[in-house]
Amino acid sequence: MSIIKMYAPFFNANNWLHVLTNVNDWLIILTLILMECLLSVDNAVVLAAQTKSLPDKKQQEKSLFYGMWGAYIFRFIVIGIGTYLINFWEIKLAGSIYLFYLCSKFFYDRHHYSADKEGGQVPKTTQRHQNNKRFLSPFWRTVISIEAMDIVFSIDSVLAALAVSSNPVVVLIGGMIGILCMRGVAEVIIKLMDIIPELQPMAYILIGIIALKLLVSLPPLHYELPNSIFAALVFGILLITIAFHFLHSNNHSH
Repeated sequence: MSIIKMYAPFFNANNWLHVLTNVNDWLIILTLILMECLLSVDNAVVLAAQTKSLPDKKQQEKSLFYGMWGAYIFRFIVIGIGTYLINFWEIKLAGSIYLFYLCSKFFYDRHHYSADKEGGQVPKTTQRHQNNKRFLSPFWRTVISIEAMDIVFSIDSVLAALAVSSNPVVVLIGGMIGILCMRGVAEVIIKLMDIIPELQPMAYILIGIIALKLLVSLPPLHYELPNSIFAALVFGILLITIAFHFLHSNNHSH
C-alpha cells in the first residue's frame, strides 16, 4: 500500500464534509473521545509524574503544551499506518522497559537523597547535576519523554479506535479531542500533587504497574488487563493515598 493511498482520506474535502455533517459519525466521534479518555488514564499519570519534576508551573504547562502538539502530529502519522501497528510490539517492549527505569530511578534517587540528607552530605543526584552539564535542559528532556510515552500509549488507542470506525477522519477527530481531554486530566493530577505530596510516589508506583501491564500484553503472554479492572486499581490506590495523607496530617497536628 502506497503512502499516498494511506493518507488520501485526510485530504479529501468531501470526506471531511460528510463526517462533519453526519450525526452518526459524530456519535462515533463521541464514543472515541470517551474511549480515548479511559485508555489514557495511565498516560495522564505518567505525564503528571514527569512534568512534576520541572521546577515551576510555567514550565510544567509549557511541556504539556509542546507534548500535546507532538501527540497531534504523531497521531496523524500513526492513523495512516494503523493497520500495521499491531506488528510493532517492540515499541511496547521499549516503553515498558523505559517505564520500569523511570519508576526505579525515582525511588533510588529518593532513597539516596534521604540518606545523604541525614548524613549532612550533598545528594548524589545534585552532585551529578552540578558536575555534568547535559546536552539537553530538564525541560526538553521532559518534552522528549512525553513524546516517547505518547508513542507507546497511542498504539492501543489508535487500534481500538480503528476497530470502531474504518474512516480515518472520524478516528483523527475523536483522537485529537481525546488528547485534549487527557491533557486536562494530567493538569488536574499535577494540581492535586501540590496539595497532597504523597501522590508523587504513588504516581511512580502506578508507573511500575503500567510497565508490568504493558509487559504482560506482549508475546508470548498476550494478557490484556481489562480497562475496568485497571481503572478500579488506579482509583483504589488514589483513595488509599489520599486517606493516608489526611491520617498522617491529623497525627502530626495532634
